[in-house]
Amino acid sequence: MINSPSVDSLIRKLGTEEEPLSRYALCVVVAKRSRQLVEDLHSHGEYEFPDKEKEIAEACLEIESGKVTYTKD
Repeated sequence: MINSPSVDSLIRKLGTEEEPLSRYALCVVVAKRSRQLVEDLHSHGEYEFPDKEKEIAEACLEIESGKVTYTKD
């Protein structure tokens, strides 16, 4: 279970005050980034993250650190 970062902090990080991000949109962003991370690992012949971190947790940490952003199409 992911306790940190919190869902609310991730929503604030990706959204704006004028247009806040929905929980659904956060789930879509996290899922898409998680799939990208898994594909990247598999392309390098690896099947697990170092430190046994899960893909979803890694995606959430990347959002919190500002490596992943969201733009509305």
